[in-house]
Order: sequence, then C-alpha cells, then structure tokens
Amino acid sequence: MKRTCGALCAALLLAAPSSALAWGAVGHRVVGRIAQNHLAPEAARAIGCLMGTESLARSGTWADEIRSDPAWKRADPWHYINIEDRQTLETAERVAEGDILEAMERFERVLRDPQAERQAKVEALRFLVHFVGDVHQPLHVGRKEDQGGNRVQVRWHGRETNLHTVWDSSMIDEERLSYTEWVEFIDHPTQAEIRTWQGTTYRDWIQESFAARAQVYDIGDGNLSYKYSYRNLPLVRQRLLQAGVRLAGLLNSIFEQPAQAAQPATPPPA
Repeated sequence: MKRTCGALCAALLLAAPSSALAWGAVGHRVVGRIAQNHLAPEAARAIGCLMGTESLARSGTWADEIRSDPAWKRADPWHYINIEDRQTLETAERVAEGDILEAMERFERVLRDPQAERQAKVEALRFLVHFVGDVHQPLHVGRKEDQGGNRVQVRWHGRETNLHTVWDSSMIDEERLSYTEWVEFIDHPTQAEIRTWQGTTYRDWIQESFAARAQVYDIGDGNLSYKYSYRNLPLVRQRLLQAGVRLAGLLNSIFEQPAQAAQPATPPPA
C-alpha cells in the first residue's frame, strides 16, 4: 500500500522533539541529479516530503554556499581528509574537529534517527549529498602539506590557478555543458556497475580517491591544457557517476521503509 506524503513525514519525524569546495556547482549538481534518477520510489517520496521542492541537485551546493557564514566555519574540515603518501586511512592522523569520513557517518546517523528534529534532518541530507560528491574528488583525500592541491600552482591554458581548482571546476567547465547535459551524457551505468558501486563503503570511496592521486599529480612542468584533460576527463566522468549512483544507494537504504508484514485474516485465538 502506498504511503501518503503526510504519512511519510510522520514516519520520518516520529517522536521528534518539538522544536575547500569540491567539483564546483556543476559537478555537485551532476551528482545530485544522477542520484535523483536512481532513487527508489518510496525513497524519492520520503525525500520530497522532507525537502519539499528542493531537489538533490539543489541540495548538493548548499554546503559550499554556507562557507562564507562565520556560524558554519566549524564545518570547513568536514569537506576533506588528509592521508599522506606513505599512510593509510588507518594510520592517518585524524583531526578532532571531524573530517569527511566522520561527517558522512554522523549525518547518516541523523537521517536514520527517528528522534532527530526536522531541521537537523534537512541539514544532514544537504551535507551528506555534498560530502558524497566531495569524497569522490581525489584531491579531497589530500596531502596536508599542499592542502589537497590548493598550494600546487599550475597554469591552465596559460592562466594561473592551482591543481585543486583544475579538478573542482576547470576541466568540467571546459566541456561547456550544463549539469543536465552532463547527466544525459554519463548517466548510463550497467546493472552490474550499480550493484558493485553500491556494495562499497565510505572507506572504499576514500581509498579509491587516494589511489587516483598519482594520476592527478602527474602534471609535468605545470602547464596544463588539452593533454591533461584528455588523460583525466574519463576519471572525472567516472567519479561523478559513481558518486551519484552510490548516493542513491545510500539514500535508498536510509529512506526506504521495509514492507509491513501481512496481517492474518482473522485474529489468532486468545
């Protein structure tokens, strides 16, 4: 039996008390739109009930938009994690303020908590949509000494910039595509890919980004243009697609409600 929006909202808020940028805007909207395309129907209804007309593509940029607000300064470390070249996630020095792994785990718990307030759930969903995108950008699993490529000065088609910006937006923007065109072009995973990608964990996603860093840092003399794009755009496309598909799987697991057991036709004897 289909649930009404009111029933879904009640379920989501049951017993609730009263009350470094990554990918750039286009990339985050791509991730959100792909995730929206792969939501299960009940998860889509539940998210719509929570967020109203705010799509996942729109939600995905919020965590960057608030970075100019001093009240959200504490969220800055949540966008990344530092792992040095000879370290692993297990041996890396974690910061007390939280990092992207801690933040994703924390906001997932908020969304699963029937006691969490509605606004807390809204903010948790916005952060989670954003951070799933961030963690798939290889330089958000960065080297502390160069701040995830922010201190690696390069030239992009002759213009001074840094390596992090090249990965956040420069290669994406060079394609001259809207986020909906990006989605139209890349959102064609096979069922086997969907199963495989959605069967991974946050730690797997971090390890994948860490493993891609050698390719990312292969910048020669730092004068980057078409050759660098040709080598790396396939990875950009893959990471955006993986992020969207995995975000959908995560949200489906959070918001899909288990089917209720069938009731007996007649009550059992006392």
